[in-house]
Amino acid sequence: MSGKSRERGLSLARMAEATNHPEFHPIIPLSVLALDDDQDFREYIEGVLQADGHAIRTVSTPESLYSAAELDQPDLILLDIKMGVHSGEKVLREIKARWPKQCVVVVTGYPSLDSMRETFKQDVFDYIAKPFHTDDLRRVLAQATQTFGLGQRPMDRLRSVLGRQIRLARTERGWTLRELSEVSSVSVSQLSSIERGTHLPSVESLVAISSALGASPSAWFASAGF
Repeated sequence: MSGKSRERGLSLARMAEATNHPEFHPIIPLSVLALDDDQDFREYIEGVLQADGHAIRTVSTPESLYSAAELDQPDLILLDIKMGVHSGEKVLREIKARWPKQCVVVVTGYPSLDSMRETFKQDVFDYIAKPFHTDDLRRVLAQATQTFGLGQRPMDRLRSVLGRQIRLARTERGWTLRELSEVSSVSVSQLSSIERGTHLPSVESLVAISSALGASPSAWFASAGF
């Protein structure tokens, strides 16, 4: 067995061992597209994510990734940044050029500060180093789901994103719900429901809330993909 094969075997063994630890399951199943030149890893990640209820497709070349994403754009792309004959950095640039809002998580067995800085400049959601604990992957997927409203119907995503944006804008000002209520004339109970993503605000309420917070409703809608 070659040194590279032994290292690969050790990495996969460590990740397989991690599956025996307590699991962290995202609430919402996602459609995931993974690009990796390592067949063993593709089979491994496919098994892990399928077991968690996600729809996972794995590909070995950038061309296959572009075709698959064009046919049915995934909620999230797992991208190996260090592949043999292919440049993960180039693939990442192409993904962002074609689908600027696409959520991407970089995966690599060769992490470095320089590569992390470069990939984050291109607006990746997170960076995971192999071998990783499967709970770490699940946590990242759950965080991406919450941040981008992944796996949801458009109106569900809009409720989730608007609620989060309003809550963030309010906390940045250091306001309580009652203080925002006093400035916007929207009731505390209604504000609470909106921030939890339970209900969509009316146009009148949205304008009142955004004006009170000095924020732009169009930016909030853009965050939700509208």
